[in-house]
Amino acid sequence: MSGPQHILAIDQGTTSTRAIVFDAAGQAIAIGRRALTQHYADGGRVEHDPEEIWRDTQATVTEALTRCPHGAAVVAGIGITNQRETVVVWERASGAPIHRAIVWQDRRTAPECARLRESGAEELVRGKTGLLLDPYFSATKIAWILDHVPGARARAERGRLAFGTIDTFLLWRLTGGAVHATDVTNAARTLLYDIRAQCWDEELLRLMRVPRALLPEVRDSSTVYGTTLPALFGRALPVAGIAGDQQAALIGQACFSPGMAKSTYGTGCFLLLNTGDVAVASANRLLTTPAYRLGARMAYALEGSIFVAGAAIKWLRDTLKVIESASATATLAARLPYDHGVYLVPAFVGLGAPHWKPDARALLCGLTFESSAAHLARAALESVAYQTLDLLEAMQRDGAQPLNALRIDGGMASNDWFCQFLADILGARVERPAELETTALGAAFLAGLATGVWPDPGALAACWRLATAFEPRMHRAQRAALLSGWRDALGRALQGS
Repeated sequence: MSGPQHILAIDQGTTSTRAIVFDAAGQAIAIGRRALTQHYADGGRVEHDPEEIWRDTQATVTEALTRCPHGAAVVAGIGITNQRETVVVWERASGAPIHRAIVWQDRRTAPECARLRESGAEELVRGKTGLLLDPYFSATKIAWILDHVPGARARAERGRLAFGTIDTFLLWRLTGGAVHATDVTNAARTLLYDIRAQCWDEELLRLMRVPRALLPEVRDSSTVYGTTLPALFGRALPVAGIAGDQQAALIGQACFSPGMAKSTYGTGCFLLLNTGDVAVASANRLLTTPAYRLGARMAYALEGSIFVAGAAIKWLRDTLKVIESASATATLAARLPYDHGVYLVPAFVGLGAPHWKPDARALLCGLTFESSAAHLARAALESVAYQTLDLLEAMQRDGAQPLNALRIDGGMASNDWFCQFLADILGARVERPAELETTALGAAFLAGLATGVWPDPGALAACWRLATAFEPRMHRAQRAALLSGWRDALGRALQGS
């Protein structure tokens, strides 16, 4: 096949913006990165500056292309993956945001979500969107901006404003305002999109008080959305793939068959299980979400969200200062022959799936005078494995078959001790890929499908390479004892909420 055979992926995350060039074998060959400023305020507010995100996107793409042999000339297209649920509203005429981006972590609309639940709206919302009424999702954030920026609601109703998640905002800027669109995985995280009818829903729009004129067009995850302004990167490049970060990681892990699952361990943990063309309605407070849509054919997933994974390690390092680095946790944990009954339930910001207890608080129990930094480090790592098992057991109660293997990525996936303990607790093989940049790779895969770099999902699966497999080896009695201690600690944390 002739022509450009590289793909550039923009990975706009919660704490950084990165651009990565991948070759046709799915290997990263050039990267640019910028840290993203976090703006915190009282009431659980978390914001980003959309203009900083745009500047960093331009800078990282330019940096990656500079480091790539032959630069933009060898790039067939651009894929975008993004922090999901984060909201930007901007002026259509100028492209200028009217407020800082309200981040997915932001809790300011919790009272409004509680009001909607009390009014009996959650059944309607769950039935159409597969989601829960929670400030995590986009719709109540959009309404908050319209209600708190003077004149915004009237301008929105007259069609003068545009809404987007970060992918949509970047697509607008990359194309010079020519394209206002998103993909199905991001649309489905707004509380406004009917995932079965596959359209914006008028009843939900009225419930959430969001004018239809604000919303972008919803397209497949792999399609040519438009082309970048030639002046940005030296020539016009097709933007040909978009997916929210967790769905992009599922694609980057080549989980294209029903029953395959991936778990990403970053600040939090997100476990997605491919359920094929069936949108499984969870009876265990998991989320039902589109995994991707290719050629107008939808694939769905069950999703479980753990709010605190790597963030617990960061707490040990930065707040308690009992470890010097995240990587030190593996060495510390390995020093102990067993856990000594120390458990951490890391409910620092409440508990996510399958509990959804926003008022739960963290619990550290089982301490003695012998307890040390090693015990805390081990308890933090173990807590992530226990929570992962809780998610998988909830999925099995919803009808999923027990996993043969779980594909993992994210920062904690580089910790061998954690990976082995995870396999032991799950009683399943844990697979770590050779390419750990799976989120960006998923965006690249989507763009490469649309531009002919890869012919079909089978070719993407052929690019996936195993680096290390961890097989369960813990004795059944030891596993049962550990899980008994975890469930006791978890029960205490839930009772205290």
